[in-house]
Amino acid sequence: MKPTIFAVLTCVLSVFTMMGQTTADPLTADDRGNQTQWVDSVYNAMSPEERIGQLFMVQAFSDKGPEHEKQISDLIDNYHIGGIIFTKGGPVRQAQLTNAWQERSKTKMLIALDAEWGLSMRLDSTYAFPYNMAMGAVTDNSLIEKAGARIGEHSKRLGVHVNFAPVVDVNTNPNNPIIGNRSFGENKIKVAEKAIAYTKGLQSAGVLANAKHFPGHGDTDADSHKTLPTVAFERSRLDSIELYPYRRLVNEGLASVMVAHLNVPALERKRNLPTSLSEKVVNDLLKKELGFNGLVFTDALGMKGVSDYDKVGKTDLKAFLAGNDVILMSEDVAVAHPALMEALEKGEITEERLAYSVKKILRAKYKVGLQNYQPVALEGLAKDLHQPEDDALFKEIMENAITLVRNDRQLVPVRDLEDRKIAYVKMGDGDHLPFLNTLRKYTKVDMIASDDLSDLLERLKPYETVIIGHHRDTSTPWKASGFTDKEKTWLYEIARLKDVILDVFVKPYALKELQSIGNIEALLVSYQNDELTQVASAEAIFGAIRTKGVLPVTASEWLPENLGYQTNTLSRLGYHYPEAVGMDSKHLKKVDSVVNRAIRSGVTPSAQVLIARRGKVIYNKSFGRFDYGQDAQRVVDTNIYDLASLTKILATLPVIMQLTERGKISLESRLGELLPELKGTNKQDLRLIEVLSHYARLKPWLPFYMYTLDDGTKKPSKEYYRPRPEGKFKVKIADELYMREDYQDSIIKIIEESDLLKVKQYRYSDLPYFLLQRFIEKELKMPLDQVVQEEFYRKLGMNYTTYKPLNYFRKGEIVPSEVDDYYRYQTLQGHVHDMAAAMLGGVGGHAGLFSNANDIAKIMQMYLQKGYYGGDRFFTSQTLNKFNTCYFCEEDNRRGVGFDKPQLGDSGPTCGCVSMTSFGHSGFTGTYAWADPEEDLVYIFLSNRTYPSMENRKLIEEGTRTVIQEIIYEAIIN
Repeated sequence: MKPTIFAVLTCVLSVFTMMGQTTADPLTADDRGNQTQWVDSVYNAMSPEERIGQLFMVQAFSDKGPEHEKQISDLIDNYHIGGIIFTKGGPVRQAQLTNAWQERSKTKMLIALDAEWGLSMRLDSTYAFPYNMAMGAVTDNSLIEKAGARIGEHSKRLGVHVNFAPVVDVNTNPNNPIIGNRSFGENKIKVAEKAIAYTKGLQSAGVLANAKHFPGHGDTDADSHKTLPTVAFERSRLDSIELYPYRRLVNEGLASVMVAHLNVPALERKRNLPTSLSEKVVNDLLKKELGFNGLVFTDALGMKGVSDYDKVGKTDLKAFLAGNDVILMSEDVAVAHPALMEALEKGEITEERLAYSVKKILRAKYKVGLQNYQPVALEGLAKDLHQPEDDALFKEIMENAITLVRNDRQLVPVRDLEDRKIAYVKMGDGDHLPFLNTLRKYTKVDMIASDDLSDLLERLKPYETVIIGHHRDTSTPWKASGFTDKEKTWLYEIARLKDVILDVFVKPYALKELQSIGNIEALLVSYQNDELTQVASAEAIFGAIRTKGVLPVTASEWLPENLGYQTNTLSRLGYHYPEAVGMDSKHLKKVDSVVNRAIRSGVTPSAQVLIARRGKVIYNKSFGRFDYGQDAQRVVDTNIYDLASLTKILATLPVIMQLTERGKISLESRLGELLPELKGTNKQDLRLIEVLSHYARLKPWLPFYMYTLDDGTKKPSKEYYRPRPEGKFKVKIADELYMREDYQDSIIKIIEESDLLKVKQYRYSDLPYFLLQRFIEKELKMPLDQVVQEEFYRKLGMNYTTYKPLNYFRKGEIVPSEVDDYYRYQTLQGHVHDMAAAMLGGVGGHAGLFSNANDIAKIMQMYLQKGYYGGDRFFTSQTLNKFNTCYFCEEDNRRGVGFDKPQLGDSGPTCGCVSMTSFGHSGFTGTYAWADPEEDLVYIFLSNRTYPSMENRKLIEEGTRTVIQEIIYEAIIN
C-alpha cells in the first residue's frame, strides 16, 4: 500500500525534529519536548530576515573600541545575526560586550571562541592549558577529559557557548605549518580517543564542542589562512586516517563540526572547490555517510583558502547550499545576508532547508541555556578564570606528558648525588630559570656558559654530567622550535666528552634536525617551555616523579611514535599545588597573613615556611628581611638560617640511628659503655633511651662561656681568647675571636662532673648531645660535620645544609641571628648563635647547623618515608619506629628518643591537632620542623626571632609556629 501524504509529512517532520539531536544527547525525553516547543515557538515568531540572520556568526573583538562595537551592534539590529565569535581582547571587556549585545539581540546569540588550549588562545589575562601535542603524549585520557571540563567551565563562566575545539586532525606531516602542536598526534586511534575525552569534558560543562578541521587538515604543507591546501590522497587513505576520528566522535555525542577550506580531489572532483563549499563533502559525506546530525560550521570565510574562490555573498550562499548550518565570519554580512534573502525569495533556498538549519541552531541555543538567558556576572570574573585547580591540573598533565625517549645506562633518574658533579648548559632563546632553579633544589648544579666552544668545554672539565636544556618561546604553538647550527655543533661536542641529559622544551619535531643522538645518554621531550613544565621536567630528571609519556608523533628516524621509557621514582620531594594533594590553597593564604603580621609586630624580622604533603612541596615562601630596617636585604628561599636545636634531630640523631642499626649501640647502651671516660662518674649508668628522651636527670644547660669571661669587664678573658689565630688559640668563635683548643676538653669535663637532678622527671637537656658527639667522632674517626655530610646531606642533596657556613657561603646568603652584647660583642651572621656550639668551633651535637627550609624538608621527608629517600635506604622502618616512640608517656614525658612528640596535656610543642605518631623538634632561634605520618605531612618554619636580641620572646608567647600548624591542618580537604 502506498504511504499517504499525511504519513510522508509526519515522517519528514520527525526527521527534522531528530536533526540536531546528537548521539548520546544529554537531554531527557521531557526536556527534548520542552526544547522542541521552545524552538518551534521562537522559529515561528521570526521573520524570514531574522531566520536568515541566525545563520551568521560574526567576528568581534573586545579591544577595538567604540567604532567596531557599533559595527557589531548594527549587525545585530539590522541583520539579526545568530552568533558572535570573539577573537582578540580581554575577558572582562568581552563579558561587558557580551552582556550589552545579548541585551540588544531579540533572539539571544551563540557566543563562540577558539579556545583549543583555553581562553588564552584568544584572550589576555586568561588561562592556558597544555597544547594538544603535549596531551597527546599522556597515556591517561581522564586527564584530557579534565582539561576539557576546565576549559568548558572557563568558557561558560565567560558566557561562551561554543568552543571551536578539539582539533582532531591527524598530524602525519611534520612540515604542517598550521596544525602541528594543535594536534594530538599522528596515531588516528589516539587522536580519536583523546578528542572523545576532551569533548566529553567540554560538553559536561555545558559548552558545545567542535571537531575540526573536517575532513582533515593534518597532512598538508600549506596554511588555509593563506591559500587552498591540497590533500591529494585516495579515498581509501582518507577513510583510514583522516576520517577515522570523526566516525568515532559522531557516536559519542559531538555537538558540532567545522568544515575546512581544503582541495580534496578524492572527495570533490570540481577543481579547487573548497571542501567547505562542497555539497559532496558537507552534505553527502559528513551528514549522510557519517550520520552527523549536529551543527555544521564553515571555517572562517575570510580565509584565503575560500575567499579567493568567489565574491562575497556568493561564497556564503554556496556554503549554505553545501549543507553548512552556520556561516562563520562572513567577509561582509551586509552583502551576504541580502544574497541569501534573495535566494530564499527565488526558491534557491527552500523554506524546509532554512528551517532545518535554523532549528538546529535554536536547539543548540536551548542546550546551552539561552532559553533562560542570564548575563555574565562581572564580579570575580578574572579570579574565576584562574583558579589554583587549573595550575594543579596543568602540572599533573605535564608530569604525565614528559617523555623519556633515550636513557642509556639508566642515567635518568639521577642517582648517587654525592658522587656526581652536575653542570647545566642552556640552548635556545627562551626562559630557563624555573628549570635551573628547580634542578638546584635537588643538588648542586652549576650553570656554565661561554661564547666560545673551546672555553665552554674547558669549563665543563670538572663535571661528570651535563644537563642541556633546549628552551624556545612556546607562548603560541606556531613558534620556531629548532636548534641553530651552532647549537647542534656544540651539543655534539659536549655529548662526545660528557654524560649528557638533553631536555627539549619544544615539540618533538625539533629533534628531526639532529643528525645523530648516539652520544646523548638521556633525552627528554618536555613539549612546552612554561614554568610548570620546567619544574615538572626537573622533577623527572631527579626522580621525584616517574616519566610516563610517549611520543605522539615520529620525532626522527631514531624516535618513532609511541616511544617512551617509564621510570620509577626515587621518592624525592616534588613541587606541586595544594589542590593536587588534597589541600585548599585559599585557606593556606592565611599563613601569609600570620607571618606578615608577625613581622610587622616585631615577632621576627623574617621567616621561611614550607609545607609538604604526600611527597609534594605545596607551599614554600620566604618573608621579611634580614633585619627590621626597610632597606635591609630581603630573604629568599636559598638564604640559610641558624637552626639551633634542630641540629639534634638533623645531625646527631640520624647518625645514632644508623649506629644502632649497625649493632654498634642500642637504646639500652649506657654512657659509660660509649665513653670510657664516663666510667666512675654519675653518668656511667645512664641509658641511651633515657638521655635521648630527656629523662636521665641531666641538667638542662651549663653556662660554659661564662666561665671564660673576665670577672671585671664580662668580656672574653685573654686567658682563653685571642683576636687572631695563634699558638693554641685556633678555635674560631666569631669574627676576630679565637679560643684555646684545650677548653673543648674542659667542656666535657664540666659535664662529667656536673650533678644530676634529684628527681627523675622530664627535663629538656642539651648535655647528652655533647657526649654523643664525642662518641660519634671517636667511633667513626671523623668530625661530626664530616660524618653527616658524607652519610646524609650529600646523598639527600642537602647542599644548603652545613656547619660553619662561612666556609661555603657568602655572609649575604646567611640570615643574621643576633646582635651579641654579652659574649662575642658583634652581630652573629654565619657564626652559630649557641654559645657552647661556638666554643666547639661551630660544630655541636646540639646546635651549629645552618640550612634552609627546602633542605630540611628532605631529611624530614626521609624520616616520614621510614629511612628511604632518593634511592638510598638510610635505615629501616623498624629503626625509625624505635626512635619515634614515647617510652615514658606514663611518667608524663611526651618525648620520643631524640624526637619531640605531641603534648600529652593542654600545652606543648604542637597545635594539638596533629596525630600522636607525629614527631619533630623546635629551635631556640625560632625554628621548627614537624612530620606527621598519618597525614603524610611535613611542616618547616625558620625564623631569626633572636635578632636583634634573644630576649624577644614574642614568637613563643604568640605561638606563631603552632598557629600556622593549625591553619595547615584546617586546609586539609581529603
